[in-house]
Amino acid sequence: MKTDKLRINQLSQETYEWYLAYLQAIDSKNVELYATFLADDCVMQSNNNAPVQGKVAIVEFLSDYWTSFASLEHDLLNIYGSDSFFVLEALNHYKRNDGQAVTIRAVALSDRNKNGLAASVRFYTDTTPLFAPIAA
Repeated sequence: MKTDKLRINQLSQETYEWYLAYLQAIDSKNVELYATFLADDCVMQSNNNAPVQGKVAIVEFLSDYWTSFASLEHDLLNIYGSDSFFVLEALNHYKRNDGQAVTIRAVALSDRNKNGLAASVRFYTDTTPLFAPIAA
């Protein structure tokens, strides 16, 4: 994970550290660790796709999705909001399964419940370059 371009961070130090650990679980593609950050009734939605309801379904979804690329590294640009509701603007650096590097701009909205777990995660990004055919 890269934080050297982080310009604005409106989170408390405690929530920022929680969020860094959360993002590191994603970057490591460790779905079991990532699940520890989710409320049982968490809802995840990507773009206009149907929401994925519940921690168990999210883990199942991500276990499959994370095999579709070799690696991911978040490059944080801005974090706006409060410790309960916040928005991340980032560059996501992927390595495709064919070894090609792809960088995609992304925005993620996160809501945490009273226990500090992710209750809702919505992310918006155009992953077309991640899955495009290899250029000849």
